[in-house]
Amino acid sequence: MFGYVIRRLAMAVATVFAAIVISFLLVHLTPGSPGAIVAGADATEAEVAKANAELGWDQPLWTQLTAYLKNLLQGDMGTSIIDGQPIQADLLTRLPVTFFIALFATILSAVVGVALGVTAAVRGGHTDRGITVGSGIALSLPAFWVGVLLVYVIAVRADLLPATGYVPFTVDPVGWLQSLLLPVITLAVGGAAVVARTARASMRGALRQEHIRTLQAVGTPPWRIRYLHALRYASVPIVSVLGIQFIVLFGGSVIIENLFALPGLGQASQSAVAAHDFPALQGVVIVATLVVVITNLLLDLVIAALDPKVRTA
Repeated sequence: MFGYVIRRLAMAVATVFAAIVISFLLVHLTPGSPGAIVAGADATEAEVAKANAELGWDQPLWTQLTAYLKNLLQGDMGTSIIDGQPIQADLLTRLPVTFFIALFATILSAVVGVALGVTAAVRGGHTDRGITVGSGIALSLPAFWVGVLLVYVIAVRADLLPATGYVPFTVDPVGWLQSLLLPVITLAVGGAAVVARTARASMRGALRQEHIRTLQAVGTPPWRIRYLHALRYASVPIVSVLGIQFIVLFGGSVIIENLFALPGLGQASQSAVAAHDFPALQGVVIVATLVVVITNLLLDLVIAALDPKVRTA
């Protein structure tokens, strides 16, 4: 197990390093320069060149990359070329918004999806067909459309939750939870459908295993067979889907954050692209990569704990 963890850690570090280098090179291959943004639209070529020199943009690419990596190791992501504020502080403020939306949506997807998938596999018949059709319908619904519908029904008509806006946890914990509920439910609709289908297929396969038939033959209680032995056997693909689900929800938060006016990383990335704020965009990429890599690492470790055969793969 120790060797497996070391290999995964090495892959994680290599992935983060590759993402940093690739994002750095892509920014430098993009037409334009930060000096043109700082100097303004009416600036002369001399003024743009002067601004680029002040930002270090005129230095050799390797020199810039070395300095950038050195600053990152010291915890410095640079400053925004739009407002001159430290990028790291802004992203650390936005990160919990996106993180908790993705986390709560994944948890809700897991609870609802596993319950529906296991029920469909165990009961079969009309229940199975109904859950399968329902999950198919949920998968076909765009998240943006689901969000608009929920805003109209729950926020506008019923006035149960705020339609938009964000309340920090430190200001009002109850208001914080209320401001996240609609985005979380919006994302969990499709997520629960994916988990339900995976849980159904995995559970049906688990119930056909030879050791499950042996347990049935020796008189093991049905509930113990289904919800302990079979569900444990089926847990590996379910956990894998949940990990991927969190990554997808975390990385695809731009539309939802803009719909519900949430100050998360998705909104920050859109603002950075629109304003050509290259350092801020690089910062968003690095933070998102770190979250995805850490999630993948934890997912690998959980799957290895559930299935020892994975450790030797």
